[in-house]
Amino acid sequence: MSDSVRPSPLAARLSLIFAVVALVGLFLFPYGTLSRNFNAQSLLQRFPAGLTNFTGTPFENVPSVSSALAIGWATLLTLAACIYAAVSRARWLWIAGLLALLLGAAAIVVFNSSLNAAVAELVAQGVRARRIPWTSGGMHLGLFLPPLAGLVTIFAGLSMHERWWERLNRLRGLLVPVAAIALAIAVGALVVLVVQPVPNGLERPLSIGELLTGKLDVVWYVYTTLFAPITNLNGLFDSLKLATPLIFTGLGVAFGFRAGLFNIGGPGQLTMGGIAAMLVGVYAPLPAFLLLPATVLAAALGGAVWGAVPGLLKARFGSSEVINTIMLNYIASAVFIFLIGSSTFPFLGKTYTLPIKDEGFEAKSKVFQEGAQLAPIANWLSFTRGDTTLFSLGPVLALLVFAALYYGLRRVQARLWIALAAAVVVGFLTWHAVGVPVTGSFSASRLNTSFLIGLVCAVLMGVLLWRTSAGYALRAVGLSPAAAEYGGISVGKNVILAMTLSGALIGLGATHYTMGGALDEYRLKGNMPVNVGFDGIAVALMGQSTPGGVVAAAILFGTVDTGGVDVDRVLDKVNKDIVTVLKSLIVLFIAAGGFLSRRITDPPPPQLVKAVDASGSDASARLTPGEAAHEASTPLPNVGRSSEVIAQDVLGGDVVAEENIDKERKS
Repeated sequence: MSDSVRPSPLAARLSLIFAVVALVGLFLFPYGTLSRNFNAQSLLQRFPAGLTNFTGTPFENVPSVSSALAIGWATLLTLAACIYAAVSRARWLWIAGLLALLLGAAAIVVFNSSLNAAVAELVAQGVRARRIPWTSGGMHLGLFLPPLAGLVTIFAGLSMHERWWERLNRLRGLLVPVAAIALAIAVGALVVLVVQPVPNGLERPLSIGELLTGKLDVVWYVYTTLFAPITNLNGLFDSLKLATPLIFTGLGVAFGFRAGLFNIGGPGQLTMGGIAAMLVGVYAPLPAFLLLPATVLAAALGGAVWGAVPGLLKARFGSSEVINTIMLNYIASAVFIFLIGSSTFPFLGKTYTLPIKDEGFEAKSKVFQEGAQLAPIANWLSFTRGDTTLFSLGPVLALLVFAALYYGLRRVQARLWIALAAAVVVGFLTWHAVGVPVTGSFSASRLNTSFLIGLVCAVLMGVLLWRTSAGYALRAVGLSPAAAEYGGISVGKNVILAMTLSGALIGLGATHYTMGGALDEYRLKGNMPVNVGFDGIAVALMGQSTPGGVVAAAILFGTVDTGGVDVDRVLDKVNKDIVTVLKSLIVLFIAAGGFLSRRITDPPPPQLVKAVDASGSDASARLTPGEAAHEASTPLPNVGRSSEVIAQDVLGGDVVAEENIDKERKS
């Protein structure tokens, strides 16, 4: 079998690692959780059979999960097939991975169905759901790892096809953040293993086997709790609320990174954005339809001015933007305290009144005008039917229709407009017609329209940087100021522009706290958490300074921040500081490149690899799948050739081209 139709050694090795861990994990890790009480004590199902009870109380009528255990045996066989296919680099590796994925997912579904059936039976007998222990059950590591290994094996097997290899190669930029997250989770797991004892109600010491199982259970509980908010609507909205300011600050820092600038003045720019929004939102005598956009623009302008100052200083005098932005943070803080810290201030022996602070001892401004308040998203994403509050599925259906048409009509020139029109029609027809019931706490969510403004800013940032000449100039300055200046780009002008737009993006984050009422009031308040300006640095690094990556990183941070509150409430030795540890480790590992080889994260050009392979080295370990078959027909790069020779090749040896080159040399 030729190497051109076999998975690459690297892909096969990665698949082998995941399959071995999943197979061993079936026996080593808990298979599933049958019950977990409010103290995190659990009743665990083992594979192939047996229970481990950490609660200290016996259980009656334990649900039978024999069907899920039987599927586990079938999953075991498919994992063994994955291992064999990975070792031999068989062409059917992706098929074995697909079977492992399907069987692993089926085992999870059957396991949860068994628990749901037991819960339904007790509910039918009149038992309250909160008193039924099986409602807290679900999959564990033993059930989670096989489908994960199957998914990795599928992509490893498909990588032998050139088209799939090209698709996967476009995702190479995700390698560093994914590796950083994985390493941070591993190190965080070690911290949890060391500091947190096994929660149990047993009146005897734990055996070695129980201790090992209990420690693994604690790690699983911590991480599933951290990511639990995304599994329910209320938790998701809480996560998005915390993610909203991180989106703005992350976009602002990422914009500076793209231009080669380190904007560390997020707190000051966020503060000035809030002050500017307050001055317009409270005092501007504008009609309602003008007041809202004017207040949003004021927040952007406040941050833009505070970002333009260090940009101007760097462009004119070459001073460090890092130092200048740090100093401006203190100035913004002083202005902030001066405006809302007190209603009076002394000056030249006299006391003057400043009518900005609201009455009372708390440092806060007067309330924003009603026209300057951003509506909560729950208000227009929900509707009532009788006494039931429903979450509208109209936007979700519209988004699915747009995605399906946009990617399905690739050969149609007007596919964007067709997809948009269809999405608008579907959204209009289903907005108040299709929905799912939600609890009362959903309508009290403080997630506001500022989140949507952040998404729009992410789209506009992507368009500006990668679809306009101005964005090209900004990125050129970031890559090499000297080369950009040699190419006719004004470095100073773009430095000022980059810092101004960076500050504007961060200043818009203040709309979440002031106009959106995220701090329970539509005011500028002294407890506005301006330190999210520093958190934006971590978000930008994790998002690789791309708009989509920044939004994803912000949502991830918001999710673990929300889940960390539950961890802090239940466990005694592990608190929400584990979230800070994880964030710090992620930034550290991203700075270290995920400890990945440059050949993996930034491989040499394929033509250069072929040139090296032509000297006699092993081509199978270097060529990407599909490239070996075309090695003889692919020309080598024009390395070391003079410009005259290249011009002659392109122009067919035209003498006029040589004369033009001579003229350029003389000039």
